[in-house]
Order: sequence, then structure tokens, then C-alpha cells
Amino acid sequence: MAGGEIPANVPEEGPGRRPLDDEIDVYGLTHPGKVRKVNEDHFLLCSLQKHIKLYHTSLPDASRLVANERVAFISMVADGVGGHAAGEEASRLALEGITRYITEAIHVYYTADPDDDAQFTSLLEESALKVHNDLAARAASDPNLKGMATTLTLWLGVWPRAYLLQVGDSRGYTLSDGKLVQMSRDQTMAEAFVDQGIFGRDDPAHKRLSHILSSAIGGPEAAPVVRRFEQNWANVGLLCSDGLTRHVSDDQIRDRLANMTSARQACEALLQDALDGGGEDNITVVVGRSIKKH
Repeated sequence: MAGGEIPANVPEEGPGRRPLDDEIDVYGLTHPGKVRKVNEDHFLLCSLQKHIKLYHTSLPDASRLVANERVAFISMVADGVGGHAAGEEASRLALEGITRYITEAIHVYYTADPDDDAQFTSLLEESALKVHNDLAARAASDPNLKGMATTLTLWLGVWPRAYLLQVGDSRGYTLSDGKLVQMSRDQTMAEAFVDQGIFGRDDPAHKRLSHILSSAIGGPEAAPVVRRFEQNWANVGLLCSDGLTRHVSDDQIRDRLANMTSARQACEALLQDALDGGGEDNITVVVGRSIKKH
């Protein structure tokens, strides 16, 4: 099991301001579960920084110049499929690749019309497709990686906006005013048949097909979807692989987030809930919120 925290120290003041780095309470962890020997999940928490690198100056005090500024905050979860090394490789490569492409796309965000972010949304989708093509090419060149693929759910915060990029069935939730809302939509055969009116979610066939992906990075088809929403100081965000939601209900997730004392405590409690429920799959949980300290 692995965990991660984001340290921080960027000052910023003013009404409606974005959270300071030390006001971001975020944590992530991943666990192989109780059945599988290999963990094919990966997660990543990071911030993109704009900074000055000082080489030499005659100024008596240049400390004010050497200060980082957070440009964006990124949280990602990837759930690899393909078995053993192939699935683990797929999720790892996806997170590494999308991080590189997103860094390039952020430049467009800050130079484009702030009231028209269609170009940026398209770039996020294109970034996912580039990673998809990279993984497909990698699998084609290595017989040991044949069939590898991964889900990818990415939360990108560029205050006061946020974007959720999704491929597959790893989920993104928001808790707001005590109500838990699933911001993502599972890209599975079960949901595809629901959309087509073939059966409803209460049909036994829905459960049987709920773990068969209709879209995946590196799979036969990737159909990235980007959703935009406004950030709020009072909201709590959650990203997770289906190893959590297979055993933990939305009501239970809501209760854990509503009563959390820290992002780490919430992640650890939800992980234990999933293990207590059977832990049949790899489990990854990322929780984040903003806390005013000033």
C-alpha cells in the first residue's frame, strides 16, 4: 500500500481566492485487496508550478523572486486490466503519459479566451487519445503486453474551475451540502445497454455486464469524456477505482466523507470498508478538500 500528500506554501489573499497550498487537504492510497496478488491500480497527486529559477544576481535579497506559484492541481486514478504486469504497466504508463500531455495543454488554458474553454476541453480529450495510441503501440510491439488497457479518471483544478476527464469506470464524486453526486459516468457495457433501452439498472444482466468496459485507454475503443464544473470551498472530492465501489455503497461513501476528520482518515476508513466487504479487487481511493486557515 502507498500513500501521498501534497505539501504547500504559496501565499495568496483576497475574496473568493483559491486555496493556499497549505489549505489543501488531500491524500491517496492504493491496496491490492484480499484476493489478488498483484496491484494493477495506480494514482497520482501533483501540482503544476510556475516558478522562477534564479542563477545569479546583484540584488541584496532575491528571496522574493524565488517563489513557486501553483498553476493547477491534478488528481488521477488508473485501474489497469490485462493481468499481472500488463495491467500494472498500462496504468503506470497512462498516468505518466497524461501528465506530460496535460502540462502542455495547461499553457493553452491560460492563453485562450477564459469564457470559451472548448479548445482546452478538446485538448484534454486529445491528450487521453494520445495516451491511448501510445499504449496500443506499446502492446503491439511487446507480446507480453498484449491486451493491456486501463481506466483513467483525472480531476484537474484550475481555480475556480475544475475538469473531470474520464475513460472507463473509475469514478469521481463530489460531496456538496451533504449530498453525494457521482460526477463521472461508468463506461461499461451495462451502462451502454441502459442508454439503448435494452434493460434497466435493476435487471440481473446489468450486474453481470457492469465490469465489462466499453471504453478504456489501450483497449479496442477509447471514448474520453470531459466535464466542467465550478469549485467550491465547501466541497469534498473523491476519485476511486471500482475496487471501492464494488463493496462500498454510495450512502456509506457519503457518510465517510461527511464525517471525515482529514483526507487521510477518510481514505483509510473507506479502504477498510472495502476490505471488510470482501476486497475482491485492487482498491484505490483519493480524497481532497480545502480548509481555510487564514
